[in-house]
Amino acid sequence: EEKELLDNVCRARKKGKLTANIVAALDEWGRRTDFLRLYQAVQVGLRLQELGIRHVHAHFAGMAARTAFWIHRFFPVTFSFTAHANDVFVPRPFEIGLDKLVDAARVIVTETDYAAQFLREQFPKRANIVHRIYNGLNLAEFGQADFSSTPPLMVAVGRLIAKKGFANLISACGLLVQSGKAFQCEIIGEGLLENEFRAQIEKLNLQDRVTLSGAKPQRELRQRLATANVFVLPSVVDAQGGMDNLPTVIMEAMAAGLPVISTDVGGISEMVVQNETGFLVRPGDAAELTGAIEKVIDDRQLAQRLGQAGYERARELFSIEKNARELFALINIGSGD
Repeated sequence: EEKELLDNVCRARKKGKLTANIVAALDEWGRRTDFLRLYQAVQVGLRLQELGIRHVHAHFAGMAARTAFWIHRFFPVTFSFTAHANDVFVPRPFEIGLDKLVDAARVIVTETDYAAQFLREQFPKRANIVHRIYNGLNLAEFGQADFSSTPPLMVAVGRLIAKKGFANLISACGLLVQSGKAFQCEIIGEGLLENEFRAQIEKLNLQDRVTLSGAKPQRELRQRLATANVFVLPSVVDAQGGMDNLPTVIMEAMAAGLPVISTDVGGISEMVVQNETGFLVRPGDAAELTGAIEKVIDDRQLAQRLGQAGYERARELFSIEKNARELFALINIGSGD
């Protein structure tokens, strides 16, 4: 793919399709880090010109946004981007960094009020172009939890990395066993800490209670949510400052009508309303997490009430049709369309 990209741009250059500033930028950049973003910008930008497209939107303030930055530099095309979590809170030190993206973008979208405020404080001169639009889901794709699993099933979903807080969930499961609670816990996902988590499960003798089931396709994931009694994501801030912002898996659990237990990290409290759609506990506090889980698995009526309220909140905030319309309208402001 890289060779094909370079060959395509080289042919366009030989045919005289590239302006002098594009040629100069390619020559100056050479093979420096991230040089492929320039070549991608040229290839995509030429196609955008053919189609008469004057604006592009990128998801994540990463490779896509950096490519959009160069498209804007090379062609009469404006750009916007949606910033998510670590691309905002722990941006990587690329030459075209978050500061340059913010300066050049026409519109910046992020998925929570928390992240929007963070960006406005970081870049006060561009605060007026930062907007919050929640991510959207097709709610019709999700079946509703029936809370029939016996013993109660808690499901957690995410990469097996530190910021997801799964070490605390496993510790909480150990405390639940000590309290004599019947339950099953399934952690869906894969990642660098899998061996560490398996060792923790074995050390606490939880092999019959806690399952690491690996990554699953979306259809199977939705089926697992529908069979669960509660969804748990005990997010923490990792050693590098990385954190969740608006975890899609929480949105999906709410869409399935599940009560959600999580922590007040990033924008999670904008999703999970304490005592209304679930419970928020202190990050890293396994004992408090255990207490919240006990409340839900001990009281099916409470679980159903929280889950129904969560579904209604998901329908209000995370409808893909509604949120797509908001994004479309925002991008079109001042575009002349």
